[in-house]
Amino acid sequence: MRAFLLTVPLLCFKRRGMDNARILVIDPRAEEITPALDLLRRQNYPIHVVADSDAGRKALESDFYQIVLLSLDLPNRSGLDMLAHLRAETSPPEVIAMTAQGSVATAVEAMRMGAYDFLVKPMSPERLLVTVRNASEHARLEGSLAVYQSQSGEGEHGFVGTSPAMQAVYRTIESAAASRATVFITGESGTGKDVSAMAIHQASPRKGNAFVALNCAAIPKDLIESEVFGHVKGAFTGATADRAGAATQADGGTLFLDEICEMSPDLQSKLLRFLQSGTFQRVGGAKAEKVDVRILCATNRDPWAEVEAGRFREDLYYRLHVIPLGLPPLRERGDDVVLIANHLLHQYAAEERRAFKRFAPEVERMFMAYDWPGNVRQLQNIIRNIVVLQDGEEVTPDMVPSPVGGRWARPQGPRNLLKGPDALHVIRPLAVIEREAIENAITACNGNVPKAAALLGVSPSTLYRKREGWLKGEAEAG
Repeated sequence: MRAFLLTVPLLCFKRRGMDNARILVIDPRAEEITPALDLLRRQNYPIHVVADSDAGRKALESDFYQIVLLSLDLPNRSGLDMLAHLRAETSPPEVIAMTAQGSVATAVEAMRMGAYDFLVKPMSPERLLVTVRNASEHARLEGSLAVYQSQSGEGEHGFVGTSPAMQAVYRTIESAAASRATVFITGESGTGKDVSAMAIHQASPRKGNAFVALNCAAIPKDLIESEVFGHVKGAFTGATADRAGAATQADGGTLFLDEICEMSPDLQSKLLRFLQSGTFQRVGGAKAEKVDVRILCATNRDPWAEVEAGRFREDLYYRLHVIPLGLPPLRERGDDVVLIANHLLHQYAAEERRAFKRFAPEVERMFMAYDWPGNVRQLQNIIRNIVVLQDGEEVTPDMVPSPVGGRWARPQGPRNLLKGPDALHVIRPLAVIEREAIENAITACNGNVPKAAALLGVSPSTLYRKREGWLKGEAEAG
């Protein structure tokens, strides 16, 4: 059996845990994209703006950035030269090239040199936000793949986790990897669905070609078709140049559609036609294009329940649900939680230059007793919190933050419940309770939505979607 590091969806965002990607903007005319940058800031992306390549190099020497928005029209150095410098870094950032209308040919050359994507000014704020989110996800998955590759030479013990539930996962991946069949991955948030998809690709004959991932829930519904299939110039407002979609970018490789149950019914129909024929049309285009793509998809919902509820096409379900792969929650994996925790402790201690070597036995028992609603992603955050805020050779119980440590260490169930008529006055709508829990979590995390989502055990896109729904409802009511 191959070795898979599937159990730990490790982030490549150095020293930043689950925080949003840090963005460096290198642009002498950054005022042209001020509305787009303001939208990113409202989504809690830290942004630093400089005007030329010299200032950009100094910024990169003093801090770490996961994404660089690079103007190809720089005053003191060619934008392509700066791109070459960025791609030569030991841990290169994802570069989104920006160009004026008349310089699309230069942007295409930037893509050839390794830029993640390019945007033509002026761009809509929503388009930039989607591109940044996709670039962030790509960087995270590339980091996961790098970890997987570094472990894969260790034989059968190169993965973290030996529970029977995970052994079944490894066998399914081993069998499915060489096939062209679609794999439908299910599991709770934080169980490693994206890393499993990456491992399937890496173990397949397509591993030398592109692995393209799209989160269907993180892309606005009016842009997702363009993201999947691309568009032609003039197809809609803001389409100032032809754009290749994920299907084209993944030609010869693998296209991973995460949170596929969030896909709109119209796009489900087009995806079904694409799966049946292998051909598609770009938004606004009349020409059919054919590509060779293997589809992997994932959801944290019950896909058949979505079919029965009328939210997911039954024929698309049968087309995608060829090889089901269910990932077990961390609470069902026995001693794996301690193995993963130790793996993370040593990794994070090395990154943060801490002395940690082990957990106290009481801490291990605490980890085994906790239910881990956020699964491995929540465990990552807990270990990162310990390593960043504490130091010593042994992790002791007083170092473990809530909800795992302290007075919240072990959920005990409801206490002192009122009964009969006296209980009716304390009952509140579930939607109100949910909103309070989400807003309290975001406030406690200083506005960091991804961190709040991890602690709540849901995906960040779920919180973004709920907050947008609340704002829309309030606007309609007002």
